[in-house]
Amino acid sequence: MPMPPVPFSLWSPALPSGPRTLLALACLVLLAGCQSLGYYAHVAGGHARLLGERRPIEEVLADPATPAARREQLQAIVEARRFATQDLQLPANASYLRFVDLDRPFVTWAVFAAPEFSVQPLLHCFPIVGCVAYRGYFDESRAQALARELQSQGLQTWVGGVGAYSTLGWFDDPLLSTMLDGGVDAAVSTMFHELVHQKLFVRDDTAFNESLAVFVEREGMRQWRRQQGWPEPDPGAQARSREFTLRVLALRDALDRLYRSGLDEQRMRLAREQQVNAFRADYRRLRQTPGWRDDARYDRWVASGINNASLLPFGLYDQWVDAFAQLFDDADRDWGAFYTAVESLAALTPEARAAALSALMARQSARTSSNSTSNTSEAPGGIRLPAPLAP
Repeated sequence: MPMPPVPFSLWSPALPSGPRTLLALACLVLLAGCQSLGYYAHVAGGHARLLGERRPIEEVLADPATPAARREQLQAIVEARRFATQDLQLPANASYLRFVDLDRPFVTWAVFAAPEFSVQPLLHCFPIVGCVAYRGYFDESRAQALARELQSQGLQTWVGGVGAYSTLGWFDDPLLSTMLDGGVDAAVSTMFHELVHQKLFVRDDTAFNESLAVFVEREGMRQWRRQQGWPEPDPGAQARSREFTLRVLALRDALDRLYRSGLDEQRMRLAREQQVNAFRADYRRLRQTPGWRDDARYDRWVASGINNASLLPFGLYDQWVDAFAQLFDDADRDWGAFYTAVESLAALTPEARAAALSALMARQSARTSSNSTSNTSEAPGGIRLPAPLAP
């Protein structure tokens, strides 16, 4: 799961990069109220440590101690970073030109929370970026401590490790070793995703920001792999990702209807347990089907304590992806025209923006249904799904 933006900002372009960073972090702490001072100090300190550990990728490539496999990965990243600017028209800055080798599996941990009888997230509000549905920490123990505190208040929580995050262009984000743990494709797609946040970010609209980034990430990967002469990303894996996401969203919608049903709390708890158990049983049956037998990506999540909070990232990252796919087609698949259209959407009021995106979704859905029927008739037994929605 790509990390939503960490709330850093306020830099002075008149200062050199080192002092500029320190000023930004100091201003960030001063913006915080007394109650949040410890959290902001933690976030500022964690990011400052990363900045201090960066090495130019060229230096790492030239270092004879760098393993051959790592060198090959980094060379691919350099080429993909150039592609991001020249072909995808993403920001041309120093982000992802320096490398940090972390000694942990994740760079941050995000805490999601929701009431016991609601699928609406607990929001956390920050300077500049507005309100988001999570709180991020550089230290897992701090994230778990917040989760326990929220649980004591009657909230359900979920803590997820994150391999990368964006500072929205206020800083030159480094390439992290955690981004490379899943291979070059995972690192490149994450880089594309986070660069989109630097290009455009709408305050208080996580679904818009993340759906846009997911779409550009996915389409950018198709174009990147094509330029490299590689096959497109596995359509079977993408279709399974979409299928799983749709099943999770269906569970979330079912729980939302339950919470609005007017039943007493005891009956709602029992019905919720039945819904979650039915979801798990359905998933076990799905895993026995031919296409799913070797795909264990979601086993751990399904086996974990599914609750309102653990469902939150799915809806936040996937809601408008198909709308942006339709907008890209409307722009004749031209990135410049596409971003201009996206900026027009971003300028709308939240209500008008949601209405415009819903209209785009409806057009994409109708077109995809038509294509699916056509493709199935031409190739019996084949299934064509809409653009996949990555969890």
